[in-house]
Parts: sequence; structure tokens; C-alpha cells
Amino acid sequence: MTSTTATPKPFPVSVIIAITVALAINLMPLPEGLTEAGQRTLAILAFAVIVWLTEALDYAVSSVLIVALIAFALGNAPAGTGTVDMGHAKALGIALSGFSNGALALVAAALFLSVAMTATGLDRRIAYRTLNLVGTSATGVLVGAIAVTVILSLLVPSATARVACVVPIMLGVIVAFGVDKRSMFAASTMIVVAQGTSIWNIGIMTAAAQNMLMLGFLQKALNASPSWGEWLMAGAPYAIAMSVVLFVVVRRLMPPEKEHIEGGKEAVRKALTDMGAMTGPEWRVLVTVLTLVGFWVTEKKLHDIDTTTITIIGLAYLLLPKIGVMTWPQVQKQVPWGTIIVFGVGISLGTALLDTKAATWLADFVVKGLHLESLGSFGVFAGLALFLILIHIGFASATSLTSALIPILIAVLQRLGGDINVMGMTMLLGFVVSFGFILPINAPQNMVCRGTETFTSKQFTKIGIWLTVIGYLLVLAFALTWWKFLGYV
Repeated sequence: MTSTTATPKPFPVSVIIAITVALAINLMPLPEGLTEAGQRTLAILAFAVIVWLTEALDYAVSSVLIVALIAFALGNAPAGTGTVDMGHAKALGIALSGFSNGALALVAAALFLSVAMTATGLDRRIAYRTLNLVGTSATGVLVGAIAVTVILSLLVPSATARVACVVPIMLGVIVAFGVDKRSMFAASTMIVVAQGTSIWNIGIMTAAAQNMLMLGFLQKALNASPSWGEWLMAGAPYAIAMSVVLFVVVRRLMPPEKEHIEGGKEAVRKALTDMGAMTGPEWRVLVTVLTLVGFWVTEKKLHDIDTTTITIIGLAYLLLPKIGVMTWPQVQKQVPWGTIIVFGVGISLGTALLDTKAATWLADFVVKGLHLESLGSFGVFAGLALFLILIHIGFASATSLTSALIPILIAVLQRLGGDINVMGMTMLLGFVVSFGFILPINAPQNMVCRGTETFTSKQFTKIGIWLTVIGYLLVLAFALTWWKFLGYV
């Protein structure tokens, strides 16, 4: 008689590796200047990166584990010199701190907005209109996706909000191509949206919160900061070059299953005709989205309502009975809650790195290890840029990375003195802060796109590693040429 009992799956090898690496870091002799709480945080960071990268565990499951590790490991950490025991209550507060962060609320709001557009069919209508303009080839779709991110970067001061506009459109394009959402075409399209958004955070000063935060640090430390035009002059040429790199890398590593929609533009026009005139719910979603964009563009110019608050207000309207366009059961069913959980935990991990001074210790370690005081201006920039790229792997937000390290790096540059242009080099290091290319967890826009379930972390990382390596080499090339000509390096 044949047994129907399912064979239990073996324990994932990568989880064993992650645990081993974390234990090894935790059992190492405590380095000078690092508290035991900081050492334990670095061990948890190593565990998280390995598990996220290998997808050995479901994202939500790994997030619960990381919360438990932070609460237990930091809560039991003995006091360091001049410090007191953290205790479990404070450690648990750090572990859950990401869930009270405005960035998490904005990620959730962006995903809700996608549900509203899908529920009404507005995403498909916009998708067909977009296809009618950019053409029905796979190449045209990728070029169109990059072009949209550039245009919105000029208008919307939030990477997450921009992605919220683009994701439903691109999902509709994927449907129009008649391919599975796990297809290579779907994956490459959504990865381009995420990575292109990060690239143009570099090109335009007002495109990202971390840029504005860095300007605040510069104004406080130096009483000076680059203008919008100076930022554009330095950043836009680099962003254009990286956009070309993104297109080429994605086309080479993730070629689409088919290059054209059968029937071309005729099929698109027929689809638009079949949809008929826009419905009332479609108009309400469209007006709401345009109103949100208007508030996003004019934030701190005509009003002081932040992006997250106004987005949540708009979504509350879309959920109202009779007036709104979607119900809570629809939201429950379609929103990828695991994405929201893992992003919140990512912010919590960054907070732990800050509160235990592990991030500060890493910065000091790199400065001393690279002997920056003995290097010239270019060498200092190359070393600090590489450090920012590597440490960004442990952060779910460029804003939190900016908060943690840019003030320290400004102080380092001031201390080094010499021929270093502190303001200019800090701006260029701010460009590197936007290098959230490697893991989906490294930026909220990545997580919104990851929530579409069109690509895996392995696919994202495969593209992201190439972008990071080429991007760093381009950073060095620009530092030796264009940025040197501008007087920043």
C-alpha cells in the first residue's frame, strides 16, 4: 500500500549558513569601540542579508525571525562602557519601530492605490494609451518605462509615490502582452521601473527625500548647499548614462519571450474601443490620483501637508462606501501584506544599527582601515563611495542611511581638510546613497515593485549587482572627468 504522507522538506542550507555566519560574528572578540549590542546587531544584519538574498525563507517568516532576534539579542546584551542595559522592552521597541515609520505608511498607501486602479480598470486603460504612444515592442515598453520615471522625477518628490503611479500602468502593459506575470518580460519591465526610479533619484535634487535631508545637513554644517541647477548639472548626465546601462543590462540578461504584441497597434486600438467610455469609478480614481500628484508637486511650496498624509487622505476617500471605488475585502485580497511587513522590519534593522552605534563604528572602521587621511581627494571619494554602497545593503531606506552616515561623513571631510570641496563631495556621496540596486529591501520603490510578484529577489539581485559594479565604475570615471571639471572632486 502506497503511503500518502508528504516527505518533509529538508531544512534550507542557506539558513544554516546564515545562522553560522551570525554566530561567528557574535562570538568574535569584541572590537575596540563597538558595544556588544552593536556586535549582535551586525550579526543579525549578516543573517538577514543572507536569508533575504537566497530567499531561503518566506519574506514574512524571515521578518518575524528578525524581530525576535533583535528583541532577544539586544534585550540581553550586557552594558558597555558608559551605557546601561537596554532591556527587552526597549529592544522590542527598536524591533517594531519600523512599523511606525512614515515610509512604511507610504509603501502601504502606494500598494492600496494600485488596488484602486486595478479594481476600476483604469490601469488597463492607461496601459493601452501608453502602448499606443510608445509602440507595442518590448523595447518600446522598456524605453517608455524609463521615460516615465524621468518625467515623474521632475514632478513628484517621492520615489514611492512615483512608483505608485507607474506600477499599475506597467501591470496593464504586461496583461496586454498576454504573458504570465512571472514571465521574463514582466520581470524585466517591473525591475526597470524600480531601478530607473533609484537612478533618477540621483539626477534630480527634488526627486527623493534623502536628497533634501542631505541638503539640510549641509546647510547646518556649512551654511551652504548646492542649488537645484548645480545638482542637475552634476547628477543628470550620470543618471542619463546609468539609464542607458540599465536598458542594456536588462535586455542582455532578461530577454523577453516575444518582441511584439500580435496585431500591433490595431489590437491596442480595438482594446480601447472595447473598453468604451471611462466609467464613474475610473474618473474618481483618476481625479484622486491627479489631485495627489498636485499636492506632491507643491509640497512645501503651497502647503505643508507631507506626501504620506495626503496620500492616506486620498485613499480614505477611495475606500468610502458609495463614494469610493473599492472595498476592504478587495484590499485584503490584493495587497501583498508580506511586502509591508518585511519593509517595516528592514527599517527596524536600520534603526538598530543606529541606536547601537554599529553604523558609526563601521564608518570609523572604514575611514581608519582605508587610511583616508593619507589619500588625495579622489582616493577619499572612491573609498567613502564604496563604503556607502556596501553598507546600503543593510538599510531598507536611503533616508535612514543618510540620517545615519552623511553627518559623520561631513565631519570626516571637514577633519581631512586640504583641497577637499566638502559641499561638492558630500553632494556626490549623496548620489551614491541612492544606490539601492542590490536587494529589493534596499529601497521602498523596490518593495512596491516586488509586491507585484512579477520577479524574484534573485532576478532583481542579478540585475542589481551589474548596475552597482558598473555604476561605481561610472562614479569613478565621472569623478576623474566631469565632476572634477565642476570642481567637486
